[in-house]
Amino acid sequence: MEDLGPVAWPPEPIRTERLVLREPEARDRAAFIELLASPEVHTYLGGPRRRDELERETPEVPEQWRGSFVVDLGGAMTGQILLRRATGHHRPAAVGKADLGYLFMPQAWGYGYAAEACAAALDWLADALPGEPVVLTTQTANVASMRLAAKLGFTEVERFEAWGAEQWLGMWSPVTLPS
Repeated sequence: MEDLGPVAWPPEPIRTERLVLREPEARDRAAFIELLASPEVHTYLGGPRRRDELERETPEVPEQWRGSFVVDLGGAMTGQILLRRATGHHRPAAVGKADLGYLFMPQAWGYGYAAEACAAALDWLADALPGEPVVLTTQTANVASMRLAAKLGFTEVERFEAWGAEQWLGMWSPVTLPS
C-alpha cells in the first residue's frame, strides 16, 4: 500500500460527537499490540499476530505513517482507521484508489464507533482529495463489516475468491454538488 500522496500530514485531529481521530502516539503502543494480537479482531483477517513478536517489533510510536489514524474514545485508543492507496494485492478495479481499512477493539463493537469514525475519515478525505473514490474490501462472511460498508454508502463492485474465502469489493464516491 502506498500513501495518499499530496495530502498534508498529519491533519488536525478530526473530532466527531464521541471520538477523536488523531495521529498515533507512544501512549498507544499497548493498545496497538492488543488490537493486532486479538483473535476476535482478526477472525476475518488471517488470524492474530503473536504477542511476543508484536512486543519485539512494535516501535515506541506505532503505525506512525501517513493515512493511519488512532480512534480515540475518552483519551484512550479504541481502534484504528487506515486510508492508503490500493496497490498490487487488490483487484484491478481497486488499484490506485484510496483504500479504507479499520480495526476496533472488541469491547468497542456494537456502539456505532466504527461507522462514526469511518464517516469522519471519508469526509476528511473528500475535503483533502475532492472527487477521490474509495474502495473497501471485506470477507462476505464478516456480516458486521458488510453492514458497515452499506451504511457508509459503499456499493458492490465485485465478489471474488482470495485467502480461502469469498471477498467483497465496494466503492464509495464523495457527493459533489454542482457549482
